[in-house]
Amino acid sequence: MKLSIRHSTHYTFDQPVVHALQRLRLTPKETQGQKILNWDMQYENAAAELEYDDQHFNTVTLVSVEAGAREVTVTCSGTVETEDNAGVIGRHSGHLPLWTFLGHTKLTKPGPKLRALIREVEGPQENGKLDYLHALSAHIRNKVAYQPGTTAVTTTAEDAADAETGVCQDHTHIFLSAAREADIPARYVSGYLMMNDRIDQDATHAWAEAHIDGLGWVGFDISNGISPDRRYVRVATGCDYRDAAPVTGISFGSVEQMLSVDVKVEQQQEQVGQ
Repeated sequence: MKLSIRHSTHYTFDQPVVHALQRLRLTPKETQGQKILNWDMQYENAAAELEYDDQHFNTVTLVSVEAGAREVTVTCSGTVETEDNAGVIGRHSGHLPLWTFLGHTKLTKPGPKLRALIREVEGPQENGKLDYLHALSAHIRNKVAYQPGTTAVTTTAEDAADAETGVCQDHTHIFLSAAREADIPARYVSGYLMMNDRIDQDATHAWAEAHIDGLGWVGFDISNGISPDRRYVRVATGCDYRDAAPVTGISFGSVEQMLSVDVKVEQQQEQVGQ
């Protein structure tokens, strides 16, 4: 399937910027089942300074904001060709060893509420990790209601488990925490999902991947209760949201910013030759 993607991020600052840098993870990965046919990034009141691969093999673009700017727009667009591999990405690659994905972060560290939720799912038996992870995903989806506006990017897995509400980021953090408690390497994925009922979206999507012997990395979209198929585009991975966040940045001066995001994902129509 060929997916056409357009992702626009617009910042409005409450006063002119003195100096600011934005770190963008907005370029899709070239991985098994995913081929980037074309990808372009355009900037208004900003300029690309540097591009590099980080420790997770994410493509990172460092962007500087023009001095005196009151607003900035970053627009990404392109076409990605995808396949359905039942969520299987395959062998581990990258700069980091697998044990990196066994350790908890500030966002995934379990507390009493999360440990109680984990105990409600029967632990993995020998050669039964895949079944356990599917059961875990379903249990999280049932226990933590999908409800936008109830959490933020700083919400921890423990906080979301306690509130029993959240969004895809929270479902993913809870899954990562539980998998790591079961000694299964797990990582966060940010990317795009083509919705069946609409083209326009107001955010990117998030899901998890766990490493299983004999299969390698396997994806789990907890919020939708499936393994990623050809409607999904992987952009960045990491130990939690902070490693894979589409946009992070720093600014000098007491500048507050408002952020709006517009995402469009649709299947590209094939050209039929005459």
